[in-house]
Amino acid sequence: MKKSMIWLIALAAVAVIAIGTYVSLRNSMVQKNEAVKESWSEVDVQMQRRADLIPNLVATVKGYAQHEQTVFDNVANARAALLNARSPSDRIAANGQLDGALGRLLAIVENYPQLKADQNFLSLQDELAGTENRIAVARRRYNLALRDYNAYIGLFPNNLVAGWSGFQRNNAYFEAAPGAEQAPKVNFPAPAAPAPK
Repeated sequence: MKKSMIWLIALAAVAVIAIGTYVSLRNSMVQKNEAVKESWSEVDVQMQRRADLIPNLVATVKGYAQHEQTVFDNVANARAALLNARSPSDRIAANGQLDGALGRLLAIVENYPQLKADQNFLSLQDELAGTENRIAVARRRYNLALRDYNAYIGLFPNNLVAGWSGFQRNNAYFEAAPGAEQAPKVNFPAPAAPAPK
């Protein structure tokens, strides 16, 4: 009877240790997954802030550069795509489109010295630059939280617990868009020659 009691106590101890380990690992995965969600939320808030600034910036530029309708339409379409995107990967792709459209919009400014001196435009441009910096910081934090989560659930024995608990890799990293290392090219038509008198 003593041997069976020892075996029973040993099995119970192993079961308690296994359950405790499972619960501890699963709780850590939940915390890391929530950290990813929190980091994404910060990115999302900053992208929304930028999207809210864009109409004012476009309206200011439109006052000076009315014939640049294609650029304004591209910005509006990219902004709408960002606001309508629901999943992180869709929002990341839409953000890349908006980055390109904003780059072309800001390149137009170089052709309009009066616009570059407009106080409202300068204020909006400063706000946009600050928001872009916040987005960069938030994207970096998000990528770090995502990397930490993915690494944690990939380690043994965490990968077993992750599989049993339904945790999966998340590959929605923010990466530079292809061609982002090059500045956008904007071609302006040459001014028309004066009519002969």
